[in-house]
Amino acid sequence: MNAVAGAGTLARLAVRRDRIMLPAWIYVLTAAMAGTGDSFKSLYKTLASREQVAAGTAHNPAVLALTGPLFGTSVGALTAWKYGAFAAAAAGLMSIFIVIRHTRADEEAGRLELVGSTAVGRRAALAAGVLVAAGANCVLAVLMAAGLIAVGLPAGGAFALGLAIASCGLVFAAVAAVAAQLAATARGARGIAIGVLGGAFVLQSAGAAAGAAGPQWLSWLSPVGWALQVRAFAGDRWLVLALPLAAAVAVTAAAAAMAARRDLGGGLMPARPGPAQAAASLRSPLALAWRLQRGTLVGWVAGVLVAGGVTGAAAKGIGSLLGSGAQVRGALARLGGQSGVTSAYLAAVMGILGLAAAAYAVSAVLRLRSEESAQRADPVLAAAVGRSGWAASHLIVAAAGTAVVLAAAGLGAGLGYGLRADDPGTQVPRLLGAALAQLPAALVVAGVAAALFGLLPRSCVSGGWAALALAALLVELGPTFRLAQWAQDISPFTHVPKLPGGAVTAGPLVWLTLVAVVLAAAGLAGLRRRDIG
Repeated sequence: MNAVAGAGTLARLAVRRDRIMLPAWIYVLTAAMAGTGDSFKSLYKTLASREQVAAGTAHNPAVLALTGPLFGTSVGALTAWKYGAFAAAAAGLMSIFIVIRHTRADEEAGRLELVGSTAVGRRAALAAGVLVAAGANCVLAVLMAAGLIAVGLPAGGAFALGLAIASCGLVFAAVAAVAAQLAATARGARGIAIGVLGGAFVLQSAGAAAGAAGPQWLSWLSPVGWALQVRAFAGDRWLVLALPLAAAVAVTAAAAAMAARRDLGGGLMPARPGPAQAAASLRSPLALAWRLQRGTLVGWVAGVLVAGGVTGAAAKGIGSLLGSGAQVRGALARLGGQSGVTSAYLAAVMGILGLAAAAYAVSAVLRLRSEESAQRADPVLAAAVGRSGWAASHLIVAAAGTAVVLAAAGLGAGLGYGLRADDPGTQVPRLLGAALAQLPAALVVAGVAAALFGLLPRSCVSGGWAALALAALLVELGPTFRLAQWAQDISPFTHVPKLPGGAVTAGPLVWLTLVAVVLAAAGLAGLRRRDIG
């Protein structure tokens, strides 16, 4: 039998299963790119204002590390500089989730064993996952280019930027295919692939921030760097696209060779057996939940600590970087909520880091569903452990972990800005408090996931992430597109005080906390009344 027999049918099935997730990913990335282009077109109407941004960027290594180099002074070049690196990384993340879901996750759940008993080739699932990811990236490239053209940017640069971002997604689809062969679990495969993505972003950041005398060549070791080196709207170097395409083909071929050398259900990296007897620290559901979630929490804390430090360091001199136009300052003030440009920038950063903390909270809550689906909850509940106690232990870890993630974000931002401003003693507690103010809103989003887990378990994964995506879209793009206030108020992050610099009111924080508690209680009540599994 052909090794990829049935791949087309499996790909169509995968598209049907992802009929909500894929459009959501593509829409969010496309809307953010088009919105950025449209905003820059209205904010920087003159060449002098754009040259001022370029001059401020050239001397700010923190900004260069965060966004990459700026290769031109056109509106399109500014758009590619502002959003290109993040969009490339997001396309890679989308591809990782797609490939892992339809390869290692299905294999871990036993679905591929059932499918493999029919007339399906050994590598059909791998081929289907890569095909779906490649198709999603192609659609993303076309729609992103169309969105940029719709806001008035040149077609050549629009397609160059769309293809550059999609090519990064293709590389990480191949990386995910390899990770699916190495790890024995979907969580392990995602960890490997996302770790490679994080390393690629760090390499790009290091190369961009190195300066003319530093190792700028580091950017050429990263697929994210390749996407930026296409230089969309600033020369459109089409030949650079050959690098990610060749890498994607080579790494995918390596994944196919690995798939032929391992047993179904196993990974090339064997799982390490645990001790014969559990330690005394694992005698409670809360201790078990902490043991299961601590590795993920450490990764999130490290990530937001670095992100907070880089974005906080970029706050020094942000006024000169953004330009002196009243329209520019007014737009940032709408996002940040106060008059000071530096405070507005830091408040906007705190909002983004708050959304990141909410993403951790959702993933931590949804660990309940993965434990249930994999039937690991059954032996726990067969002992002297109640359903509510088991679920509440994970919710407690999720809530506490969210607070720790936000504290790390505030600490990183405070150190980054404080050290550059020679005032860490003041800025660290100031930004630590600003970050922790995001906690009630993040817990509301996690509460939605918890409620869905108890009441509608089949929809909790898609519903939890959809709630986070809706909250992010409303709070980040709502002011830009001047949405009605009632629509923006749907997002819990709209009600958080805009700190630092804004007025602190306890009422919204208390109400958000109560809403989160009610949602979690509803989830626990629903869990007690439904079947497990």
